[in-house]
Amino acid sequence: MIKTTKTSLAALAIALATPALVVTPVQAQGAAQAADAQDVAPLEDLVEQVAIPYQEFELENGLTVIVHEDRKAPIVGVAVWYNVGSKDEPQDQTGFAHLFEHLMFNGSENAPNDYFQYLQEMGATDYNGTTDFDRTNYFQTVPTGALERALWLESDRMGYLLGAVTQEKLDNQRGVVQNEKRQGDNQPGGLVFYEIVNTLYPDGHPYDHTPIGSMADLDAASLEDVQNWFRDNYGPNNATLVLAGDISAAEARPLVEKYFGSIARGPVNEPARAEVTVLEEDVRKVMQDQVAATSIDKYYSVPGITDRDLTALTVGANILGGLASSRLDNMLVRDEQLAVQVSAGNYAFQRVGILNIGAVVKPGVDAALVEQRLNEIIAEYIAEGPTEDEVRRAATSDLAGTIRGLEQVGGFGGKAVTLAQGEVLAGDPGFFERQFDILATLTPAEIKAAMQTWMTRPALTMVLEPGERTGEYEEAASVGGSEEGGDDAEPAASEITVTKTRPAPDLAPLTELDFPDVTQTTLSNGITVYYAQRDAVPATRVSISFDAGSAADPVDLRGVEGLTLSLMEEGTTSMSSREIAEAQERLGANISVGGGSDRSTFTLSALSANLDPSLDLMADIVRNPAFDANELERIRAQEITGIEQSLRTPQGLAYRALNPLVYGATNPYGGQATVETVQAITRDDLVEFQQTWLRPDNAQVFVVSDLALSEVLPGLEEAFGNWSAPATPVGEKDFSNMAEAPESSRIVLINRPNSPQSFILGGQITPASASDDTITDLVNANNALGGNFLARLNMNLRETKGWSYGVRGGVSIDENAVAYLVQAPVQADRTGDSLAELIREVDEFVTTSGVTDEELVRIVNNEIRQLPGQFETSGAVLGGIQNNVLYDRPMDYYETLADTYRAQTAQSLDDAARAAISADRFVWVVVGDAEQVRPQLERLGLPVETIEAE
Repeated sequence: MIKTTKTSLAALAIALATPALVVTPVQAQGAAQAADAQDVAPLEDLVEQVAIPYQEFELENGLTVIVHEDRKAPIVGVAVWYNVGSKDEPQDQTGFAHLFEHLMFNGSENAPNDYFQYLQEMGATDYNGTTDFDRTNYFQTVPTGALERALWLESDRMGYLLGAVTQEKLDNQRGVVQNEKRQGDNQPGGLVFYEIVNTLYPDGHPYDHTPIGSMADLDAASLEDVQNWFRDNYGPNNATLVLAGDISAAEARPLVEKYFGSIARGPVNEPARAEVTVLEEDVRKVMQDQVAATSIDKYYSVPGITDRDLTALTVGANILGGLASSRLDNMLVRDEQLAVQVSAGNYAFQRVGILNIGAVVKPGVDAALVEQRLNEIIAEYIAEGPTEDEVRRAATSDLAGTIRGLEQVGGFGGKAVTLAQGEVLAGDPGFFERQFDILATLTPAEIKAAMQTWMTRPALTMVLEPGERTGEYEEAASVGGSEEGGDDAEPAASEITVTKTRPAPDLAPLTELDFPDVTQTTLSNGITVYYAQRDAVPATRVSISFDAGSAADPVDLRGVEGLTLSLMEEGTTSMSSREIAEAQERLGANISVGGGSDRSTFTLSALSANLDPSLDLMADIVRNPAFDANELERIRAQEITGIEQSLRTPQGLAYRALNPLVYGATNPYGGQATVETVQAITRDDLVEFQQTWLRPDNAQVFVVSDLALSEVLPGLEEAFGNWSAPATPVGEKDFSNMAEAPESSRIVLINRPNSPQSFILGGQITPASASDDTITDLVNANNALGGNFLARLNMNLRETKGWSYGVRGGVSIDENAVAYLVQAPVQADRTGDSLAELIREVDEFVTTSGVTDEELVRIVNNEIRQLPGQFETSGAVLGGIQNNVLYDRPMDYYETLADTYRAQTAQSLDDAARAAISADRFVWVVVGDAEQVRPQLERLGLPVETIEAE
């Protein structure tokens, strides 16, 4: 899994990090709110708010079971972790752990269909599976009434899988995994991680290969190989089951015994031992790829997750390059302006870790100078160590991020993950407690000592430069050879053997969504406030939203909204960029900007104990921007580098080409910032945009908090209630020049040589409106066509053909326009075939083969049953309230959705889809190697225009 908030291109490749620790607090105490920015809750008090009470037991067959009770919502997070990852793979079987993760979603003996079908029947949310070096996991959050069904499902693939693993499924999922590998390799810098692993870990070291494995080993995997892999590694005594949510240990035990107790023990995987490697000398490598700017990254081999130095190295890295106020940010980005981005992180696995420090060189700056300064700053930091203030700020930021995630029971980083990770990787579900105890008392001397121990050893320096790609793709044997395995090939064996019949339990009655009550009030100056209470964690989220968004950009100044928001975070009339970053870290607050096409939004995520000073900081950013000329040039360089980088990714190229073709080049939704428009923006333009759009008479405030409205309102009044609007009029957006869907389809081919995949993106404007009563029908119709894993487009190209890692169709809803988009990354040699299938599927869906009764039942049940899980967190509630206001819906809208879904019919969904989508009115953009792809596209009979990638 990738968890990065700030990273270089190369660091993205190695961010197979363990999940963030996410835990549950004790009941928040009613402490008085801090009055100024220095009166903040002590770090030790924050640590005391972090706890996950749990009970643990073991079945006779060795299955470890951990239960955490959390009654805030009628949902349960279910996680099964297997103690096997890529480090445990034998020679010539790389990628087996990850391949089996895919196979275990393809059906078991008593649940022979795709597991996503059963998950959707239950109304599951946050469901997936992941594989890394050390473990394989499967997780889903289900309504309490579906828990027994979820346990039956997980136990069937643990104990009764092999009869359902057929040659047909193996061949299909092999193709899917190989396309997942192509998709990663096709990104700029996509080959760097292989070089890092090969350099840091010698042949024979358990970490000497990536979890995705090699094409050759995947090609060679036989049915017997993968069946033996399962027998050796997936027994109950090699697994941990975690249940977190609306369940107690007393309630859980008989259910777990019922479904898992009869599964026989298997061999126990003793995780491969692995030493922390030491390079004999410093290694420096230079690679080229389609990147906009040179990146310089240093990689240190460090200890794994259970080492005493883990927390010290993690905090030390954050201080050096992870925090917004990090030393590298201050020196290389703010002061010297040699880099547009810096990063640092400690990625800890079970046995080893990789500490990464990097910088992206500002275009026009000598990369050798940046590398020299990077080495000098690192050396100085190691010699001097951090200050006490740096340590406190980094620790507070870490804890605050944890507390903000306390609500989630499952998903990629919830409480179930925290407990399972501790048990599987450290032998202790409460491992997080040890780490936070260390965090609360960590000293500068401990960090300095850890850095001097591990960062004075030889390191790998990786330089990634713009240019023609260094290194070659490893391609599968099936590509470029014979037509075997194509549509006309003899189908592989698919017979399923059932060794024990295990009927699925019925679903118990499910609790419907209880969306929080929303109170509407106003501040003294007339700003409307929408407030809801959620008391699961001692945290408050506040958004101030302006009716602007990127749609407010003038055509000749595309990007002015984004640049304005970015500058407002980088200094006020009383605080510098550095001071703002440090203030947020001390408070444990996070202020972000965004909002999308229709709104410009500042969002504060604060610890409730520090809410008032956090609001003061937010108000200063919103109301008093400095628009400092020096900061403008720094942020402009970052924005331009980001644009140039987007033009080197398949997705970026495709969306930048498609948007003006779908909406119209001069429509507010039809353009994006370009290098030329961003270069033309002046400070006066930023001031004018802020004065025209980001003002109190164009604002609304949204709050979700554990505090009562009476406790929140005085701070809001102090922060925004006395804010007066300027005398100039509020801005207006003009959507009168919306494009119409073309009379016939065409293809725009963007030539991106040496691409192992093609990125297909199709779109058309529709006559639908966000305020139409039928918009929900259109969205649910698309859930049959392209909206989720089980939709026809994905099941065809991924699960049947094996030509893609994932295909989606989406209804893109803006306040003033609705478009329909289809996105499909596909292997290059199947580009034409894939586009033909997409066109055929859409055409049949909107003409002769609409929503089936089976699809209708599945979609409606899924939408109803997943509603409670969708609004588990206060962030989701905040977003829901904002959407209700944006689309002029009543505040009980989400509670009425269940009845709306129940009233839907196959005919109503078909009518909505057929009124909105025309198969022959798409503009298709294809990004790929034109030499290989154009002949395939020409066979489709549509006009093909070829352009070169910028």
